[in-house]
Amino acid sequence: MGFELRDHTADVAVSATGNSLEATVAAVADGLGAASCDDIPAETGDRFSLTVTAENREALLFDYLDELIYLRDVRAELPVDHRVDSIETRGSEDDSTGSDGSTEWHLEASARGVPLAEIDAREVKAVTYSEMRLERTEEGEWEAYVVFDV
Repeated sequence: MGFELRDHTADVAVSATGNSLEATVAAVADGLGAASCDDIPAETGDRFSLTVTAENREALLFDYLDELIYLRDVRAELPVDHRVDSIETRGSEDDSTGSDGSTEWHLEASARGVPLAEIDAREVKAVTYSEMRLERTEEGEWEAYVVFDV
């Protein structure tokens, strides 16, 4: 379980696996951190929480990673040591909790923010939908593949 960085033309890709959807999404986020910095200090920075909601599983992964890139820019901190506490679906066609009868995916997570001034970080510009995969294997594990624009 974990992630692996892979070269992808002029970009970088992260391939991740996990025994749960939460573990796999967190592993992709850890891959984003590794793509940004070779040597991440172990004890620098404070933890912060974030929540993301999207219309489907892949959009949730995309929006989560996009939010991490945004937070890196506005907080001037590299998010690392990701923990995805929960991923839930809310609402459905059979349940009146969805405002339009649709299902929403909701993620609760936290990360540690390492000040960019303390590390030698490369800029990862954006997450892409190009070749994105997030699926359960026949063995019951989860796999993800995400390409980042660098």
